[in-house]
Amino acid sequence: MATLTSEPKEFTVGKAGTTTSVSGSRLFNRVCIGVMIAFSIIWLIPLFWAIDTAFKPNSETAKLPVTWWIDNPTWSSFASIFRQGDIWHWYASSFITSALIVVLTVVTASMAAFALSRLRFRFQGAILGFILLGLLIPIQVLIVPLFREVGGMGLLNTYWAVILPQVPTAIAVFVFKQFFDGLPRELEEAARMDGASTWWIYRGLAMPLTKPAIAAVSIFTFIWSWNNLLWPLLVLSNPKLMTIPVGLATVQGNFGIRYADTMAAALLGALPLIALFLFFQRQIVEGVAGTGLKG
Repeated sequence: MATLTSEPKEFTVGKAGTTTSVSGSRLFNRVCIGVMIAFSIIWLIPLFWAIDTAFKPNSETAKLPVTWWIDNPTWSSFASIFRQGDIWHWYASSFITSALIVVLTVVTASMAAFALSRLRFRFQGAILGFILLGLLIPIQVLIVPLFREVGGMGLLNTYWAVILPQVPTAIAVFVFKQFFDGLPRELEEAARMDGASTWWIYRGLAMPLTKPAIAAVSIFTFIWSWNNLLWPLLVLSNPKLMTIPVGLATVQGNFGIRYADTMAAALLGALPLIALFLFFQRQIVEGVAGTGLKG
């Protein structure tokens, strides 16, 4: 009888422990969801404020106290940007420079990473460490030597002055190398037994398997180059060649305290990036998850 009564007690204790574990897991999930919602609201408030301000007349934005309510909604600020600024040229310049930077970065970074991951040569570890040192050097430190170098080549006030200094990216090399390190070496050995060259293995075998890494590097490089202000501001003076951030800086300087026009210009500049994220958010998540950064 003692044995019979002890078994239900053990079962009851186990059931209670399971219930406690499930309750704790649900509580943790709710806390995580609450934190994500809170951070989402914090991030979205400035965006909603920019939209709210952009649809107000400039005279209304100067009133105090500032309110969310729009008495007279208008598109005049957006029309003013298109009428007074060269925004179409800015869009074209940003797309040209960002697209070329992405292509050149993917090609050069993947080739360097493939060599560091799959080939064996002298000072290989030292070269990798030297490349990774680039992660510790702020780009602002290199502004003066880069400017003198580009000026000596006669490339100032051209697209190439914006593109070439932004192509070498240490983090892109690191991402590709981590991904190449995770590829099975049996595939490479089988290809070499069939007579494949190193170039074919890189182009026909390794690169098709690195689509998540290519997607991640391409998207983040595009966003970074699109938002870059300092370097294009230094090397470009022709209004027709200015990128979106440089053009928006001139708009803000010209419009002064016309906050509605300034916010409208900022929204127009960010619109392509928002569309990029909405269309490629799945590729962004898969790229970050599949680049081999987990070690």
